[in-house]
Amino acid sequence: MSVSSIPFLDLVTPHLELEQELTKVFQQVVRTAGFIGGPMVENFEKSFAAFCQSKQCAAVNSGTDALRFALTAAGVRSGDVVVTVPNTFIATTEAISQAGALPEFVDVDARTYNMDPEKLREYLEHKCTRDSSGRLISRRSSRPVTAVIPVHLYGQMADMDAILELADEYGLIVIEDACQAHGAQYFSRKQDRWFTAGAMGRAAAFSFYPGKNLGACGEAGAVTTNDEALAAKVRMIRDHGQAKKYYHDVEGYNGRLDSLQAGILQVKLQYLAQWNGQRRERAAEYNRLFEAAGRPITTPFEPSWSRAVHHLYVVRSENRDGLMAALKDQGIGTGIHYPIPLHLQEAYHFLNYTRGAFPVTEKSAAEIVSLPMFPHLTAAQQAAVVDATRRFSERESTEPAVLAAGQRNS
Repeated sequence: MSVSSIPFLDLVTPHLELEQELTKVFQQVVRTAGFIGGPMVENFEKSFAAFCQSKQCAAVNSGTDALRFALTAAGVRSGDVVVTVPNTFIATTEAISQAGALPEFVDVDARTYNMDPEKLREYLEHKCTRDSSGRLISRRSSRPVTAVIPVHLYGQMADMDAILELADEYGLIVIEDACQAHGAQYFSRKQDRWFTAGAMGRAAAFSFYPGKNLGACGEAGAVTTNDEALAAKVRMIRDHGQAKKYYHDVEGYNGRLDSLQAGILQVKLQYLAQWNGQRRERAAEYNRLFEAAGRPITTPFEPSWSRAVHHLYVVRSENRDGLMAALKDQGIGTGIHYPIPLHLQEAYHFLNYTRGAFPVTEKSAAEIVSLPMFPHLTAAQQAAVVDATRRFSERESTEPAVLAAGQRNS
């Protein structure tokens, strides 16, 4: 079956559908000259806080700054250690470093690719100690360990009950990296109810980069929290450290959100639940089609306590490069999220991690591939993706047999 073209991501269609609404936002900004901050930003903050079931939202200019500001406002100080996972985009660790802290890693769960609570427990019990004052100290760096960042990767939340329990036991701040998880949900067995990403940790960071489930038409981000004082600190940090104009309590940053982006996000937020529902339908259809095709690859795992929003649909193949090449030949776009774990990146050579330090992350990084996933993906397009994957798998399984037969006859 020949496929003309199936993009990895379609950012054109939803914007064309909303063109009139988005154009009105631009007109309002031009006519009022309200370019930065103001009612548009405040209205979006209120709406997004409600969507996340959190009490506060502070909009900023990127997801990276959202995470950095959240760490600083929560009390992470220069010289601290913040624990996270190596299977994430570098923005997670950039935010840690830019807050003055040092990233240290624990491995991920082999099925969800999110932080493995047992690996976190192992780190806290065996790779940390207490100093004379009772502070938790990393044996690796001899620095105080003060926070943990679980990353809700690919649109699915980490196992927050277990992580929060450990954080409470060891006195750690929990900041959710929810940059890929707008609207994802988690059922807390401890509290017997569903939570939305951004409402469980001390604070959470969101990115509204254009390709996200909720994306701006440029850069944007936000911090959500139930802590009013923390939200106030983030608002101060994002605006040069001023509580009111020209009165600077601390040194801050220029991390404000443009009104235009806030207005665009306000429009698109009205459609986010629908788009997330469509993503869940597309993921279920992929699962059904791959099951019918004999599971030529490993499909995503969704625990019973998770309602993922499938920012990405990530599968695994032992011949990832071959599969991507075969799909490309059929005009099918793919991606890798992420090919090189952070502990093996040249930027973090100074951390002195070695290959083999995090085997689950390293094995998955060599096999994962992201297939086309977006709300307007059609059933026919999905069938073509699965068919191309199946045919590649069949060729892979027959070629060794043909080669062996040729060797016997030679």
